[in-house]
Amino acid sequence: MEPRPRVVVTGIGVVTSIGIGVGPFWQALLAGTCGISPVESFDTSRYAQHIGGEVKGFDPAPFLRRLRPESMGRAGQLAIAASRLALEDAGVAPASVEPAAVGVSFGTTSGEPALIERFDDQEIGGARDAIGAEFIERYPCHTIAAHVAAELGFAGPNFVIPTACAAGNYAIAWAADALCAGGADVMLAGGSDCFSRITYTGFARLGAIAPERCQPFDKNRRGMVPGEGAAVLVLERADRAAARGARVYAEMAGYGLTCDANHMTAPQGDGAVRAMRLAMQDAGITPEQVAYISAHGTGTAVNDSVETAAVKQAFGAAAPNVAVSSIKSMLGHTMGAASAIEAAVCALAVHDGAMPPTINYETPDPRCDLDYVPNEARRQPVPVAMNNAYAFGGNNASVIFKASRP
Repeated sequence: MEPRPRVVVTGIGVVTSIGIGVGPFWQALLAGTCGISPVESFDTSRYAQHIGGEVKGFDPAPFLRRLRPESMGRAGQLAIAASRLALEDAGVAPASVEPAAVGVSFGTTSGEPALIERFDDQEIGGARDAIGAEFIERYPCHTIAAHVAAELGFAGPNFVIPTACAAGNYAIAWAADALCAGGADVMLAGGSDCFSRITYTGFARLGAIAPERCQPFDKNRRGMVPGEGAAVLVLERADRAAARGARVYAEMAGYGLTCDANHMTAPQGDGAVRAMRLAMQDAGITPEQVAYISAHGTGTAVNDSVETAAVKQAFGAAAPNVAVSSIKSMLGHTMGAASAIEAAVCALAVHDGAMPPTINYETPDPRCDLDYVPNEARRQPVPVAMNNAYAFGGNNASVIFKASRP
């Protein structure tokens, strides 16, 4: 049996509340920059909380050269921006590749929620006749990947995986499989979600939004903070990347996917353990080899304690030696984009030899007793990094990135 083709990351594009583009984003992340601020995109006066991780001042126009910004929702705009940035970072001009050889794989939680919000407003306001065909053309979540492909001229595999907050990792795993199976030469893989009243209201009704800041793993944590953004990884087989002399951030070495089927919103733990173990098995590594974990780390009391227990169970005696941090302390929870952004972080950590901090960490919690890289980034070789994501509905996904050999 021939060995599975190696898949590597050759480009990264990000759109976040702390930076647009891989350089500004990574610099801001290592500096512990917080992108959480008062919400501006809608009136929060009826809510008890008023903060979010919005990408303020984002202009889609420079990234859209074929399609019109008004022809799609904000999640599609964010996805196209991240895709163009990733291709530029990888040194791949869209016109230089065979259209059918490039695929698009995206994850999302909500698709284009602003369109359903507008639909609801028109329905409630008695203006149903004002709802036109554009609703069907722009709202369904599959339009995110479709718009990316249409804007860039790609005709390869095109897929959207709406597995909530683990969707980015699922999309990256699917893209890697497509490359290994010969379905594409290049895959754009990532996730995109935009800020919305629907998401904000849902988490507010659950009592899950923090009033002032996000404090993952801190004893006094009081919840998560909704955010938005997009991230895209350019994935290629290692032999193709080497042939064109591409810069390689990291190898996407393996993944593990599980479903708890236990509770709609609360993580159960066993599925997370199995996802981590499956990912390490798929990558052919041991717990002792993992230097860094990008945690799901939402800042809720339940998630952080369950995730800590899961890491300890999956890693055993190696758990105290692995560094764990949550960038949601800086970005908030970007929903379907979260694990895609965090996958970019893992690839950058491997490439740059640095780990971003968990900011706002002040008081240790006896139930959360791992090394959370508190408040300051850490310069340290990262030969292997793990990206964990746990979503509503019991969807769990762990992806392994490691230093790429020649």
